[in-house]
Formats: sequence, C-alpha cells, structure tokens
Amino acid sequence: MKYMSGNELRKKYLDYFKERGHLCLPSFSLIPENDPSLLLIGAGMAPLKPYFTGKMKPPCTRITTSQRCVRTGDIENVGRTARHQTFFEMLGNFSFGDYFKAEVIPWAWEFLTKELELPVDKLWVSIYPKDEEAYKIWTEKTSVLPEHIVRMEDNFWEIGSGPCGPDSEIYIDLGEERGCKSPDCAPGCDCDRYLEIWNLVFTQYDKKENGDYEPLAKKNIDTGAGLERLASVLQGKPTNFETDLLFPLIEYASAVSGIPYNSNPQSDISMKVIADHARSIAVMVMDGILPSNEGRGYVLRRILRRAVRHARMLGIEREFLADTVDITAKIYSDAYPDLTARLDYIKNVISIEEKRFQKTLSQGITLLESEIEQLKQKGQRELNGDIAFKLYDTYGFPVELTEEILHENNLELDKANFEKAMQEQRERARSARQENKRLDIPDLNTINIDKLEIDENAVAAEIVCMWKDAQLVDVLEDGDQAGVILDVTPFYAEGGGQIGDSGVLIAPMGKLVVSNTKKLLNGTVYHLAYVEEGSVRLHDKVRIEVDKKRKLASARNHTATHLLQAALKKIVGDHINQAGSSVTPEHLRFDFSSFEPISAEQLQAVEKLVNTEIMRAIPVTASHMSLDEAKAKGAMALFGEKYGDIVRVINVPDFSMELCGGSHVHNTGEIGFFKILSETGVAAGVRRIEAITGEVAYQYLTEQMATLNAISEHLKTDSSDILGKIAVLEENNRELKRELTSLKDSEAENIAQKLLKTAISIDDCQIITQTVKLDTIDDLRNLADVLCTAIPCGAVILANPHDGKLNLIVKISDAGIKRGLHAGKIVKEIAPIIGGKGGGRPNMAQAGGTKPEALPTAFQAAQDFIKTQLQA
Repeated sequence: MKYMSGNELRKKYLDYFKERGHLCLPSFSLIPENDPSLLLIGAGMAPLKPYFTGKMKPPCTRITTSQRCVRTGDIENVGRTARHQTFFEMLGNFSFGDYFKAEVIPWAWEFLTKELELPVDKLWVSIYPKDEEAYKIWTEKTSVLPEHIVRMEDNFWEIGSGPCGPDSEIYIDLGEERGCKSPDCAPGCDCDRYLEIWNLVFTQYDKKENGDYEPLAKKNIDTGAGLERLASVLQGKPTNFETDLLFPLIEYASAVSGIPYNSNPQSDISMKVIADHARSIAVMVMDGILPSNEGRGYVLRRILRRAVRHARMLGIEREFLADTVDITAKIYSDAYPDLTARLDYIKNVISIEEKRFQKTLSQGITLLESEIEQLKQKGQRELNGDIAFKLYDTYGFPVELTEEILHENNLELDKANFEKAMQEQRERARSARQENKRLDIPDLNTINIDKLEIDENAVAAEIVCMWKDAQLVDVLEDGDQAGVILDVTPFYAEGGGQIGDSGVLIAPMGKLVVSNTKKLLNGTVYHLAYVEEGSVRLHDKVRIEVDKKRKLASARNHTATHLLQAALKKIVGDHINQAGSSVTPEHLRFDFSSFEPISAEQLQAVEKLVNTEIMRAIPVTASHMSLDEAKAKGAMALFGEKYGDIVRVINVPDFSMELCGGSHVHNTGEIGFFKILSETGVAAGVRRIEAITGEVAYQYLTEQMATLNAISEHLKTDSSDILGKIAVLEENNRELKRELTSLKDSEAENIAQKLLKTAISIDDCQIITQTVKLDTIDDLRNLADVLCTAIPCGAVILANPHDGKLNLIVKISDAGIKRGLHAGKIVKEIAPIIGGKGGGRPNMAQAGGTKPEALPTAFQAAQDFIKTQLQA
C-alpha cells in the first residue's frame, strides 16, 4: 500500500482519468447553479445533473472532478463516528453515453490495486443480485477474489421515476480489530471493519411512473470515491480526522484548549467537530456564502455556531475560528487557491460572526437562567419548546446546549413544541430555495448548439426551439408563456449581475414579447417570452426588435459599476472587492467587501471621481485574449467566477480593466451622470452602494430640485439660505420647548401639592393613589418623581386614563424600599385588575391597561398588598 498525502491522492486520481480521455473540470462552487431543488452541492454528480438528465449536452462525454461538498443532514454524528463530516471531497469519473461497466470496473480496480497498491486480499465488492453483467466483468476482467463478491438488494440507485440503475460498491477490510466481532460481519455492516471506498453507479434504466423499467438508449456512469476515506486508508489512520486533510486543525484545537488529543473521548469529539466545521465555514465563505437567518446562509451560521459551542465545551472562550482559516488555506493551497487569495476577507467574515455569537451566547445563557429560575419557583420541570426555539433562532443558542443546561438543573425540554417551531423554520428555508426558480426547461439535447450564434447586429432569425410547461411545442397561442431559442440572437443574456435584454419577436402570424434573456450552462441563449397576439410556430422566421432604450440604460449602469469599483479602490483602498452586483435599466447595485461603513466624505469623493471619468468621455474597449494575458495586464477577475481559456476584457484606459461578458457603452460620456443614492451594510463584512445614471439620474435630480424649490417657497427664503432659515426655526423651537417645560414643571408642583394632601398612612409609610390627567407618560413619570421626593417613606401610584385605556406608574422612595416595598411586585399584583400587564424594578414600575373603570378596585388592592409587604 502506497502512502500518499491528500493532495497527492487527488492529483493521482484526476491524472489517471485524464489519461483515459476524461475532461478534468475544477470543482464547482458549493452554490448550485440554476437548481432550486438544492441548497448546497452535496454530491459529486450534483453540478452535472443537466448532463445526466439529457437536458444539456456535456462539453465532453467523459468528465472527472474532485467536487467539494457540504452536507448537514446528519451533523449530530460528526465527531462521533469515524467518517461523518459536513465538508468532504468526492472524487468522481463520469460517462454520458460513452463507456459503461466493461470499462469503469477494470479502471476502478486498476486504480486501487496498481496506482494505490491496495492489497487484493483486503478488497471486497458488492453488486446488485440480478446484475450478472457486473458479476461477469468483476470475475473475468479483475483479480478480485470471487468469494469477496457479495450480492446486496440495496445495490440499486433510484430516486422516484427517471434514470436509475444498479451499483457496485468497493470495500476494504480494515481488520477484525476494527469490527463488531459478530460472526455475520461482512461488507454493509454498520461497524468500521469494512470501509466503503468507491461506489460505481450504472445508470441503465428509465423508471416509468407505472413502475416499469425501460433500458436507456444511452447509458451513463456516475462514480464517487470519498477523498478523505481513501486518504485514511493510504495513511493508515483509524478515522478521516487523523488524515493530513483534517488533523492540523485538530492539533490547533488541542493547542488552544490545552487538552491533549486522545486524552478524553468527549473532548476528542469536540476537537473533531471544530476541525470539520472549520473547513466547511472557510470554503463556504470562499464560495460567497455569508451568515444569515435563511437558506444556505443559515447553514453556514449553524455550522459556525456549533463549532463555537464545542470550543466552549473545551474551555475555549476567546475568539479562535478566524485562525483556523490560515490552517485550512495551507492544507488546500493547491486545490483551492482562492482560500489564500481571499484569506483576509474570509477571516474577517468569520471573526465578525464569531464576535456576534459570543455576545448573543452570553445573552442566551442569561435568558435561559432566568427561565430556569421561574420554572423552579413554579415547581415545573419542563421548559416550553417555544422558548428553546427563541434561544436557538434569536440568540443562536444550540438546542443541545439548552438541553445540557436543563439536565444539569434536573429539568427537561418540551421537544414537541421545539420541533414544531423548527419545522416551520425548515419550511421557510425550503421556500428560500425557490427564490430564483427559472422557467422549467425540457430536454434540449437534440439541438445542435454548435450552429447557434450570438450577433448583436442581427435583425432577423429562425425559431429553432420552443417550450411551455417544460414540454417542447411546435405552436404557441395568444397568451402562452414560453421559452424560445433562435438560431441567431442579438439579445444579451442575463449574467454577471446584469439583467437580460428584452424586446419583441415579430412572426408572420403573431408577436412574442421577450421579458428577459437567459443562458444555460452550456452557453445556449434562450428567451423568456409570451405571445401578445396571434400564434407563433416552430421554424417561423421572425423580425427582431431589441428594446434599445432599456439595453442602453443597462449598458450605462454596467459600465458605471466598473467605474464605481475602480473609484472605491482608489479612494477607500485596494481591499475593496466585488461581492455581488445587480444591473438593470433603472439602477445599479454594487456589493463589496468592507468591514466598516464608507464615510460621507469618501462617498462624495467616489461619486466625484466617477463623474470625472464620465466627463472625460473616454472610449470603452472590449477585447478578447487568454486568461493569463488578461491577468498579466492587470484585469480584475471575480473570485469564484469560472472563466474559459479566452476571456473578454472591458477596458476604460488608465482607470478600469475587468473581465466581463456584459453589455457596455462605447464611451464613458454616454453614461451622462452618476449619482449615489445610498450606502448600507447587508451582511457581515459586506457593504452595498445603490446608484443611478443617465435619464434616471436626470429625473431624480429634477425631482430633488423641485422639492428644494417647494421648501424654499414654504419657508419664504432663497434656496441658498434654507439651512440658515432651518437653524433659526430650530432655535425658536428649542426656546418654546424650554418655556413649555418650565410651565409643566410649575404645573406639576401645583398638582403635587394637592396630591400630597391625599396621602394615607400605612404603618408609618405615606401612600398616594390617584388618577390624574396629563399629556404624556413622561409627564406622569415626572410627577411621580416629584411626589416621591416629597415623602420620606412611602409609595406613589398614579394612573392616567385616556381614550378608554390607561397608563399606570408605581414609584417607591428609598426608605420604602428598605421597608420591603417593591414597585415591580405591586404592578404585577394590580395590572390584571385594570386589564393589562406590566413590571419593573423595586423603585419604579409601570403598566398599561384597558379598564379605567377598575382603577378604584386596583388602588384598594395596591393598598392591601402594601400592607402585606410592610408586615412581611
């Protein structure tokens, strides 16, 4: 058996299949592209699904990848078993109607036994009981021991109807000492003896709705081998966590906590959790995911906060996660260079989120301790599930930690209500997956995409494909919503944050209105349209009318976005990097990395610099060159964006140069004018600028001037003196408020003198209970303060009815507090009588109510309760 590092193993696998005619693609982002059914990529084949379903033609019929994946369905098992992880890499080789069992089985065996030198006598194979074809290939074309081939009923891959087929799993026997000691122990057992290291799926059937299996005309191969699992075998490690892909992070957790690894099973679990979760959060942030309360952002937040919780279990209470990014980046320097390129950004995002959670964690503990105290006072033993969910959702407080603290206090959690609240949240998260759902696209594999053209000057075309309701059609009628593909199109397809072009397609017998234009993974441009009148047929010749006004407005905003990013880098700093954008004809939105707000002075300087470049009327050039040449010239590329060998470079000489496929003006002067509307924070470490250009900016300024003129007229002054006029009005207003306050204070003194005469004495304490008519709750508080100061020992209870409701204040003097009076308890005693609730501190409390008519009863109850407090 040959020792290999994780990075060496990955390279060995990809090189092996490249030598066998496979196109090696880099790992896709964790964010699924155009697949609302997935929140995150969790399998090697997931990004290639359109090729397996036949909806799209693959760039090559043989593909190999090492795909980064995140799964959290069994997150509670991470650290408790040898193999469960949230982040992992899946090695895969795929065939789309090319090779099949006869090729993939011998290749897999050769790779394991020759390239990795795994011992033949330790390898086992499972097959589907009825798959005699696979059995014959295994026994005739490999050296697997026949007695090491087992038949398993669950060796059949299918999810509902559609493509499916048998599969064959390869296991390695790690030895009896790793097993369960059962005489029936064999591949498929839940113990750790037989480790599955590779799964070969033979997609050869199409399962129909009626349950029938029909052979596929083109059979596919989908394989998956866990990189960490294979690494654990080659490195002789008992679990994935001891491999060089994870162990440096465990060593870090051990060093920070001061607890040696392998000294305690519970602390080992926490170290493994931290190591696994640290990898996940670093790569998720690298791919552009930010912590939030929904969708994939919530998954990131949950993983990060779970790591912090396990750190606390190790006694780590300081911030520590940001430093794990350095270790993760070093481990994956070859596979994921963006980890190193975005190191500071990733660390800042994680640090900000960790700081927030450290704060909310303390708040959560305080709230939980308060709830526990109330349960004990009431003699109850179960915490309401809604409270546990509030701790989880609002404070990010892990429910496991809630249960742990409850058990320490001999209390239980109401899991039913907690699960109900969690299910409602899952439904909200599931709906987040539908946010960007596209028009359902049918199988387009029959279209020859090589003959489709993009020509911005095209004015006529032929309809080569149409569909509605995910079905290809030959005719569209009035009112139909559809997808349309032309043999040549001048429409710009949505991408790079810019909305697609709109316009009209005029056919011989009807008219299609194009609302947007989009692009499939393979580059095919399609148009979202509806039939406004008449009917449209497949192969109709159409006249094309792109909405040039909207197209130009989008181009203005897109070029302005480039100018904005360049200006931000020059004014604010080179750490500014794009984190997202939206370009429409109406406005532009630019998200960028920054960990503090942009000052008003900086924003003004940025806006001025952009407008200076616009007024210079510089030619904007678009050119095509190799990616390496573009980078050598200093062109900016977006992190996480995939580029081909040849890229398009948009250049504003001596100011901005970016890789971009969007539409742009030919000269900066065409933008007209650039105006920033707002600058806000949208996520941890991400700011957002919204701005307008051209006609929209002109209209905005016109409206602003009209408003300014109206204000000038209203204030009876010139627009240049508005601020001076406002300053005079503000000073006059302050003087009037001072006079009013003086009058109210005088009035309060007069009222106080009258109310003091109504005080009754209870056990040497003066008690005032009265109804008054005042303007505000503040006036009521002030009056209570005056009265409380005037009595040496006692309580003031004042009510202010208004519009069928009332406010009530209870104020206790210092001497009264020493005698045992408590304002908060008095309010809780009498608030239900007046149809309300309230609370407060020992010296002051307040309540609201809906029953002014019950005040006499409430006042009497207060006096009775005060007697009880004084006698206690």
